[in-house]
This record gives sequence, C-alpha cells and structure tokens, in this order.
Amino acid sequence: LAKILVTSAWPYINYVPHLGNIVSSILSADVVARYYRLKGDDVVYVTGSDEHGTPIEVEAVRLGIPPKQLTDQNHEKVVDLFERWGICFSNYTRTENPLHKKFVQDLLLKIYDNGYIFTQETELPYCPKCDRFLPDRFVEGICPNCGYKQARGDQCETCGSLLEPAKLIQPYCTICGSTPVIKRSKHWYFDMSQFNEQLRNYIKNNKQLPDNARNFSLNILKEGLKPRPVTRDNEWGIPAPFPGAEDKTIYVWVEAVLGYLSATVEYFKKRGEEERWKEYWFNKEAKTLYFIGKDNIPFHTLILPSLLLATHEDYNLPWNVDSIEFLMFEGQAFSKSRRIGIWIDEALELFPADYWRYTLISMRPETKDTNFSWKTLIEKVNSDLNDTLGNFIHRTLTFINQHFNSVVPKPSKLDEHDKSTLESTRKRVEKIAQNLEEFKLQEALRHVIGLSHLGNRFLNEKEPWKTIKTNPQSAANTIYVAAQIVKNLAITLEPFTPFTAQKLWKLLNLPDTVHEQTWNETKKDLPPGHKINKAKPLFSKIKSTEEELQIILEKARSNPQKLSKSNVRVGKMK
Repeated sequence: LAKILVTSAWPYINYVPHLGNIVSSILSADVVARYYRLKGDDVVYVTGSDEHGTPIEVEAVRLGIPPKQLTDQNHEKVVDLFERWGICFSNYTRTENPLHKKFVQDLLLKIYDNGYIFTQETELPYCPKCDRFLPDRFVEGICPNCGYKQARGDQCETCGSLLEPAKLIQPYCTICGSTPVIKRSKHWYFDMSQFNEQLRNYIKNNKQLPDNARNFSLNILKEGLKPRPVTRDNEWGIPAPFPGAEDKTIYVWVEAVLGYLSATVEYFKKRGEEERWKEYWFNKEAKTLYFIGKDNIPFHTLILPSLLLATHEDYNLPWNVDSIEFLMFEGQAFSKSRRIGIWIDEALELFPADYWRYTLISMRPETKDTNFSWKTLIEKVNSDLNDTLGNFIHRTLTFINQHFNSVVPKPSKLDEHDKSTLESTRKRVEKIAQNLEEFKLQEALRHVIGLSHLGNRFLNEKEPWKTIKTNPQSAANTIYVAAQIVKNLAITLEPFTPFTAQKLWKLLNLPDTVHEQTWNETKKDLPPGHKINKAKPLFSKIKSTEEELQIILEKARSNPQKLSKSNVRVGKMK
C-alpha cells in the first residue's frame, strides 16, 4: 500500500471561503484523496482553520469582538459547511489547538538551537492613531515591484512577490486609513539564505511540480533568498518560544505550513498510534501532496522546505505542490467587500453540493485564470449532468425495469460493437485514473462524462427499443453492456460527485456504500441476474435564468432568511 498524505491550504477563518478558495485547495484535494482511497492506498487528508495572523485580527477589530470569538464562530460554521460539501477529511483541525501550538514552538526552538534564527532591529510601519505596529494585512500600499496599488504588507497578490511592510510605497493603515510612521522593533529572523542551493536542487529535480510553481520558485531563488522575520508584534497568535521574545507571536505563514505536520501528529494521536505520523513524514516511499492557489506557492516550495531542512532531520519535502491559477467571477476577482462572487454557504442554499463540485472541477483553472459565470453553471448542470449523464443512466435503468423485470439481462454472443464498447469503457476508466494521478482533474472529469456520451451513442446506434421486439437477445446484449457503463460511472463519479455516486450505487442495489469500494470494482461486471431498484432521476434542470439567479443572490444578501431553494426554479428531468 502506498502512503499518501494529502493536504490543502488552511482556510483563513476571517470569513467563509468562496468558490475560488474551495476549488484551489479543499475540493481539489478531496477529489484526489477520494481517488487514492478507492485505489486502496493508505491516505491521510489533513488541514484546518487558520485562526491566527492579521486577516483575523483586522476582521475582529472591524467587528469589535475578540479574535478568538470570531474564529470559534467561523470554525464551527466551516466544519459544518465542508461536511455538507462532501469533503472527507481524515483530520480537520485548527491552529488554536494546543498540540499545534506546542509542535510549532518545539520545532522552531530546534531550528533556533541549530543556529538558523537570529535577532535584528528592523524598521516597521507603526500607526500612532491605532497605537500598533502594522504587520502583514494591517498595512497596504503600492507594491515596489509591480506598482499594484493595494499590495499587502507580506505579499503582493498581483505579482506574488514576498514583501516587507516598510518597503511599501505610500503605505496606509487598513484599520483607520492614516499614514503610518516608521519605528524600530526587535525581531527574530529565519536565515533562509543558507538553503538557497538545496532548494534549487530540490525544485529543479522535482519532476511533479507544475510549471507555475517551478518557474516562480526558481525566479525567487535566482535573486537569492533573504532572511525572513518569524516573529510579529501581534498579540493574537502563537507566543514566540525564543529567549527574550515574550511579547512576540509567530508569523502566521510559518506556523500554518507547519500545521500540515501537527495535523498529521494529532490525527494519529487520536487513533492511539502516536508514532505512525512519521511514516508519512520520514518514509521516502510516502508521497505528500499539497493543493493550493498560485498566490501561496513560495510558502510551500521555499518556506516550508527550508524550515524542514533547518531541523537537520530527514523530513520529506513536498512531493507535489499543485498550485492552480485563479477562478474569477464574471470577469472580476472575488471580493467580499465589493460583494463580487459566491461564498460556499450561499452556494449550498441555491443548489446541491454535487452541482457545484461538478461545475467547479469541470472548469478548474489548471493552466490559466478561468471565469465562473451563472451561464456556465446552468450549462454544466443542464447539459452535462442532466441531459448527458443523468439521461444515459435513466434510459438504461428504466429499460431494465420495464423490459427485464429489473434484472440485468444475460448476454449471449456479443457482437463486435458490443465488445469494442466494453473495451472503450475500460480504456476510458484507465485514462481517468491516469489523469487523476497527474492532477489533471478537469480532464479526468471530462472522461467521466465521456463514458455517458459513449453510452448514449451506443444506445442510439443499437436501438434496443426496436430490437426488444425483433431480436430480444440483441436488446439484452445492448442493455447488459450499457449496465456495465453505468456501474463504472458509479465508481468513477465518487471522487467528483460523492452524493450522486452513492445514490446511483443504491439504484443499482449494490452492497455497502460506494465510498467503501475500490477502483478495481470497475473491472468487475454487474452480473446477469442481478436485480436493480426502480430508476429515479439523479438531477433536475435549472429553469432560472442567469439574471434571475443573480437577483435571488442579491436579495438574499440583504435578507439572509430569504435565501432558500424555493426561490430557484428547477425542473425534473424527463
């Protein structure tokens, strides 16, 4: 059994994630984790709520509540939402967890003892009006590298550069808007420059890395890594463990990437297998997979590996960092303040989770920024799910119900067309597996839908509704072949649309749940004589127009009680 550790970027809990957040990390990781579980591999999928750092503090200050109150509320909310989205974590934890805090402090002390952390006086923006230093998202200004006007103090979201707050041009406090002064403050720095060569070799030789992650990282390494501060002048966060750093906290990105380790430790500790986490972090056969958005590349390809190297222990460095491009909404970036986009709680009030899971993966921005629109959602649900996938399954199962007394017919002397269709099915299933292992999720899903195209075409060419009268055995052969495609769909849909896959598994009257099966089930026929249940439509068409859906969402935002499925017009599949 292969050991696969799947991780996804820890969602900031200053607010509920939006569609762009979930497709880049949580959902993509879930699809791959589900696939490897079906393969029979030893899969652990970990992540959690990122509760520290300035985005939380900024939001809490705006709401006038303590940061802990905000993160407690939002953590509970997203745990419930992820469950409703069908996300199957091994451990979804949080950075306020005492085990995480201690793990981070111990590991950083080890790096400090190894001589890679030093102190330095530094100049930082300070807001006299708010009486606080302005790290990270407490300060914005013009990016010194690309000129973007709203660059944050730690990173420019346009060019991706790692920044330092004092380097911003025309900085301003994000709380009160006033211009900060520069003050000196003592901080603890991690000397990343000592790992330049090791990291260059690691990135150059890591064949799995996508081009965007490799090129971006090598460009930063070309300039040479500089020491990075690991402490902040925040009150909210993990207390820094270094001697003399009593009033400092740990920089959120340093502790968040170490959360992948602490979450694995916690998972096995809960299971009473305290040492087994090491099998995923030290065993060289194990694979660690990271699912992130492209703006998080340097934290996973440079900061995390350099922290692991600095322990002088032989940790596994990331095997793959799958960093996709951005999902836009109707041509614009998602923005909470400007109400642009759809958030994952709103999405579920409109349509079932599988409609969103399918649509998002089918347009996953794997090589370039991609635009989500209501039009796309309507097309994906109505054309792909309803008219193609749902239609093929419904045609096949109702035919078995009506003409074969709900029993899979016995084939006899399959003709070349029958055999070649079964062979095409087998090849397509292999292609789906290959795509998933290459993290081409969009293409994998296209091949799943391709199975139902294949099935529909086969039925149209064979016309069993005619041959049932003239040559019943030919009709039996046709429907037997179609039933095998339906069974294959139940398995191959599971990583993408788990709720639908389970409904289909039940319609086929198969034992246990589809989630407990293995990918090898695709090689086993649905046997002749097997009795299925009465067919029911798996999907409904969206009858509302794009404009109507946007209006429903806008109205609901001004009155959240109003957002309910009853506002959205769906029709039953014929």
